[in-house]
Amino acid sequence: MPEGDTVWQAARRLHEALAGKALTRSDFRVPRYATVDLTGRTVLGTLPRGKHLLTRFEGGLTLHTHLRMEGAWKVYGTGERWRGGPAHQIRAVLSAADRTAVGYRLQVLELLRTSEEERVVGHLGPDLLGPDWDPERALANILADPARPLGEALLDQRNLAGIGNIYKSELCFLLGVTPWLPAGALPVDRAQKLPALAHRLLEANRDRPVRQTTGLHRHDLFVYGRAPRPCLRCHTPVRAADQGDGSRERPTYWCPTCQTGPAPAPGSPQHRRDRRRTA
Repeated sequence: MPEGDTVWQAARRLHEALAGKALTRSDFRVPRYATVDLTGRTVLGTLPRGKHLLTRFEGGLTLHTHLRMEGAWKVYGTGERWRGGPAHQIRAVLSAADRTAVGYRLQVLELLRTSEEERVVGHLGPDLLGPDWDPERALANILADPARPLGEALLDQRNLAGIGNIYKSELCFLLGVTPWLPAGALPVDRAQKLPALAHRLLEANRDRPVRQTTGLHRHDLFVYGRAPRPCLRCHTPVRAADQGDGSRERPTYWCPTCQTGPAPAPGSPQHRRDRRRTA
């Protein structure tokens, strides 16, 4: 699952490459839009909204895309070789006189009227990197279901938009609680810090080529992807397990010493996956 800073960077690349320019070619390689041609239309710009991308064209049209797990937008200069993947993975091509944007493995691609954008992004909570960021509302959304595990609440884009699996694990580590802690059990002082901490992490990384949460020269992340290596703080082996409702489980990382709260019970499917993951 991409993080909000990744999507923000993709939006910036698209905007810088195409905004204010007339398209010399458009090619949508999905059956629904195979005959659509936007050639000649001027690109007004690309905006990120949480993990969604909205590319607007003159005439009141918007291209809505979502990267999901494996999607990517790549920008190439004239004559430059496309290197984002094999041709059969290309879902969209937008070309101007000097730049071409190629969308690979896009799981969501739809054209809609710009006036209808709220239909696809109106459900999102406050955007961590957007002009609508509202820390009080974001925290109220997270705490509205106090029994829900904090990690699941952080991933729910209806609560706040922009957190993916990496930031979920890193935020819980920095707060000193496991992702399975019920949101309502988060100590008040840490709950009050959560929105500002999440905002600070994404703001700090939106212009970085490599995501960094530790402030350390040799290590980029505290726990995500580190199992079973030692915790950077206490040297206890970092653990990993799946978290989710069964239909959308995500690998989750935590330090059993630095983070307090519940974790997958021994013998559970999550715990068995934890043992395989850290073996």
